[in-house]
Amino acid sequence: MRVFFRGSFIGLVILFFCADSADAQGLKKIVWGQTSISSSQWIPWIAKDAKIYEKNGLDVDIVYLRGGSGDTSKALIAGSIYAAPVTTATVMTADLSGADLTTIAHTVKAVQSKMISRPDLKRPEEIKGKRIASSGLGSLGDFLHRVVIRKAGLNPERDVTWLTIGAPPDRLAALEAKLVDAADLSYPFDVQAERKGYRVLWDARVEVPYPSMSVVTRKKTIHEDRDTVARMIRAHVEGIHFLKTQKEASLKILAKYLRTNDRELLEGSYEIYKEDFVAVPYPITQGLQATFEYVAQRRPEIHQHKAEEFVDPSFITELDKSGFFKKLYGQK
Repeated sequence: MRVFFRGSFIGLVILFFCADSADAQGLKKIVWGQTSISSSQWIPWIAKDAKIYEKNGLDVDIVYLRGGSGDTSKALIAGSIYAAPVTTATVMTADLSGADLTTIAHTVKAVQSKMISRPDLKRPEEIKGKRIASSGLGSLGDFLHRVVIRKAGLNPERDVTWLTIGAPPDRLAALEAKLVDAADLSYPFDVQAERKGYRVLWDARVEVPYPSMSVVTRKKTIHEDRDTVARMIRAHVEGIHFLKTQKEASLKILAKYLRTNDRELLEGSYEIYKEDFVAVPYPITQGLQATFEYVAQRRPEIHQHKAEEFVDPSFITELDKSGFFKKLYGQK
């Protein structure tokens, strides 16, 4: 069962996160879709605030889309946004229905996502009959936690009630207000919850290997505007390099968007994502058995396809072969 909140928690809400207005004259205007207010979304914030997008000839608006990967994929298909992170499962499902989405990079090999619950819940199977706050049907957290629930011997469709609550602070607030029994939270909100006495019921990072923080766009966009897509992905990988090599500047940007000056939480985020963000982020096509099984529940024909059909590694390949990454990281 899935319940959708109306009001302050929910819907498809678009908020613009703009740094100081820059002269966009001569820059190509594009819109990047942000899917969560969390440290995992750090790189576009860096690319914007550190003017890496501008360096690559782009004027990028970052918009926050509540509602998970399902709504994000619809926004991509409709042309409302240029690119965004969309789960591999959602890309596959959309393309099987006639869409033309493709993943051009996976920037994280594992997902920071925990199920944080009331302190009296101690085992995954105890989630039966309970209410879970997630970011939305088809979102990455939704997918990962359904896999874990099935591993616990439960049916995620019948045995729990899903409440769509888009942003991590709202999910934490719902947990504190006892509107839900557990919530999908990533760093630093999982740590905030633990400080308040809630417990980690399971850690999806440990339970389900899954590539994330993808860069997804349309094949049509690539065909019509390959140069802009190439500049966008170049700025993205330069943003990863910035994070890995400029700690204090990166922390300042994260503090701005998370709206926190909690040094411990910011430092914790840095230690996690300095390691997690992949320097050479080729799209991942191996180890996706859980993804195929998840998609097959609704689209069994997915087993007739290969993971390579849903990715376009050419942009990372071109940068790699040109020596871009070696030069960026000072390698010989």
